[in-house]
Amino acid sequence: MLIPSIDLMGGKIVQLVQGRQKALEFDNMDEWVARFAKYPLVQLIDLDAAMGRGHNGNLVRHLARQLPCQVGGGIRSIEAALATLNLGALRVIFGSSLISHGTINTPFAQLAGARIGTEKLVFAVDSRGGHVAIKGWQETTGITPIEMMRALEPYCSAFLYTHIDTEGLLQGIPFDVVRELRCATSRQLIAAGGIRTREEVADLQAVGVDAVVGMAIYQGLLPA
Repeated sequence: MLIPSIDLMGGKIVQLVQGRQKALEFDNMDEWVARFAKYPLVQLIDLDAAMGRGHNGNLVRHLARQLPCQVGGGIRSIEAALATLNLGALRVIFGSSLISHGTINTPFAQLAGARIGTEKLVFAVDSRGGHVAIKGWQETTGITPIEMMRALEPYCSAFLYTHIDTEGLLQGIPFDVVRELRCATSRQLIAAGGIRTREEVADLQAVGVDAVVGMAIYQGLLPA
């Protein structure tokens, strides 16, 4: 399955390179909503909230009510997750809150699964240099993606793996890394980070991995 990505910053749709440099910016929301309406799932990320620099709450609400979305970015409490679901999101994405003082926060994940429901939870595993990065990718931990996934598998319905090293570069995602992660969990696995062709999406689907695509769609390399 191909999952289009909408990343929000400053009230606009943006695309960043490796979470740092802004490469593209759009404010024609309705056009993208119309183009993405045919997809069973769209990923919506509030980058400002993820980085602790404000939020795009009104825009998240507007988009989540029109598109079938899994929403992330700055959702660090169970209350915030429930509020996001009330906005119209199908699922919420937890990331930084799954790590506490450099260790995997299993008690939080367990509580979230019990109170929210595992079927509504996606856990983000963002990796830079083989280790999990948090707080809008601004802080790297000593935890590996496989360690995190194995510890938290009972408490979510899906893992969202982002390969930060290739994110936004349109050079493809390392298939061997994704294949290894696929073998590490029975949950839905969604991969992101440099995916640029339908062939890549098909190759990932063949091994049971869904693909989040942003830059390639917005640049017209992969028609939406």
